[in-house]
Amino acid sequence: MDSVVERYAAAAHAREDALCCPVSYDPKFLKIIPQDVLDRDYGCGDPSTYVREGETVLDLGAGGGKICFIAAQIVGPAGRVIGVDMNDDMLALARNAQSAVTAAVGYDNVEFRHGRIQDLKTDLDAVDRLLDGNPVKTASDYKALESAIARLRTERPLIASDSIDVVVSNCVLNLVADHEKPTLFQEIFRVLKPGGRIAISDIVSDRDTPAHLKEDADLWSGCISGALTEAGFAEALADAGFIGIALDKLEQNPWQVVEDIEYRSATYVAYKPDTSSAAQARLEAIYTGPWEQVVDEAGRIYRRGERVQLSGDAASALRAGAFSSQFVIFGEPEKGCC
Repeated sequence: MDSVVERYAAAAHAREDALCCPVSYDPKFLKIIPQDVLDRDYGCGDPSTYVREGETVLDLGAGGGKICFIAAQIVGPAGRVIGVDMNDDMLALARNAQSAVTAAVGYDNVEFRHGRIQDLKTDLDAVDRLLDGNPVKTASDYKALESAIARLRTERPLIASDSIDVVVSNCVLNLVADHEKPTLFQEIFRVLKPGGRIAISDIVSDRDTPAHLKEDADLWSGCISGALTEAGFAEALADAGFIGIALDKLEQNPWQVVEDIEYRSATYVAYKPDTSSAAQARLEAIYTGPWEQVVDEAGRIYRRGERVQLSGDAASALRAGAFSSQFVIFGEPEKGCC
């Protein structure tokens, strides 16, 4: 949407408080980040807390790069961080700050790429290079460009399939048009490694947003009227194939209330199933509670204290850690053992 591009382009140059919720970040990670990046950060959570040392991290809608620069310190020199953003001004802010962060930490493990988060195959910088050498003046030129972009998407995608350990995002997914949101979640699923996970902070609503609010450009670009509902966000993840979906954080107090609809910050975690033979090897597990029984995404019922034998997708889900806090798992080494 043009309103989103224009508003965030302006916000890359002058801070706009209406674009973000108050969020507390670990101050030890902020010391090396340039002040202009901190001043122009717009988010509603801190998904970097879900990142681990040595991982490859993808930040969707990286903006000025704050979450990327925090994650870079957490993953360390053995890890890697990729930020994707479509806004030229935000991308310039992040790239300009990168050298200062690199000098401060002593290694360079961050890269910012130009693309749309709902299309993680098309590298927009590569498209610019195509256009520089092949300006489009005729219909034939346009068809040639389409063919060249199709080849790029296949041979050199912006983000390769099965290449990312964890996808994070901070208050950006709601800005994607509703009709493109299913593709967005499918793209996130595609780029994750088998067994990979997401940690996404976003604005969600307690009930559906009516059409007339969705048509309000200020509400949409302000991260309000494009929000999914609390249940709808989880359903979108399930539809894309994710398992172990959890609403890990949900603010008690709404960020904004519009026509009695409450909009608040939430963080979701979820996993991509691991289909490898090792991940799907047979195991036994006991559901520990506190509920009398629970049902997973595939309809399998686990009764408290009852040992069950699992293979295939169910075993993979437990090994991924999606449900590990609620199960005792037999048939694999304990953490820290062997």
